[in-house]
Amino acid sequence: MCYEVACSIVEAMSSTVTATRTQSPAPARPRARLGWRIRFGVLSLIWGFSFLLIKVGTGGYAPFQVTLGRLVFGTAVLAAAMAVKREKLPRGARLWGHMALAAFFLNALPFSLFAYSELTIPSTLAGICNATSPLWGMALSLVALSEDRPTRVRVAGLGLGFLGVLTVLGAWQGFHGLDATGTAMALLASLSYPVGWIYVRRTLAGTGNSHLSMTGAQLLLATVQLAVVTPLFTSFPAHFSLVPLLAIAALGALGTGLAVLIQYGLVAEVGPTTAQMVTYFIPVIATAAGVAILGESLRWTTPVGAVIVLAGAALTQVRRKGA
Repeated sequence: MCYEVACSIVEAMSSTVTATRTQSPAPARPRARLGWRIRFGVLSLIWGFSFLLIKVGTGGYAPFQVTLGRLVFGTAVLAAAMAVKREKLPRGARLWGHMALAAFFLNALPFSLFAYSELTIPSTLAGICNATSPLWGMALSLVALSEDRPTRVRVAGLGLGFLGVLTVLGAWQGFHGLDATGTAMALLASLSYPVGWIYVRRTLAGTGNSHLSMTGAQLLLATVQLAVVTPLFTSFPAHFSLVPLLAIAALGALGTGLAVLIQYGLVAEVGPTTAQMVTYFIPVIATAAGVAILGESLRWTTPVGAVIVLAGAALTQVRRKGA
């Protein structure tokens, strides 16, 4: 749910990976192509089902507890990967300070907001709200990134995307039947991601550390942040509900840990443009899972608005030729 982080960090590595792949023996090419497509599908499923897992998790535990558990399991997976590859954590107080802010905007804050939002809104709506991140990202980049100049197509995509948001919410009906607070939290969570992406581009690009060690440190810092906050706002569970606990474990180990590893591999192998297309499958899978498994209701405005949102988001990613 945060592919732009991988794109910004690994993009510089893409040419090296591409050159290496081009020199591979011809028989290995079909197998490599099949491999990345399978991983692309797995990543789409993992992130699409994440909103269902959040909903199940919050059925037995407080939102902060769900987020803390998610981060603990996700950090454990990356720590294991770092141990296998003998990677070390980055060094430098200034670097860790920047990563602490990145961890807040890219992990601690959006994960918590999504967990709180799903107390009152369906997982289908949360998944669609997540798809607005590219829209927020373009809107913010126009202000914060002077090198990212708008085009007519991208501006049109921005307008179309937010029209889709209004359609999903049924604005002409006065947002009837929607919880305003929960919806606002989900949209703020989606806004938090591009704020973090822009901060990463400005402060953490070109540090010389591997993407694995940087992400491992980032998740570790987010875990510490939630470990401090959670006891202040929640009490220790009187009993441990098994199914919600398993959902949290899967959300962390798969949706936060394994997904990040798959994500970086895809960006390095097929490039950021192809890898980021996973974003457009997430709301579709989230909606299907919420309706089929959780029995959530679906108004006609939800799928229609979602299609408009995704079309607008796709247009905002169109770049000038040669850019």
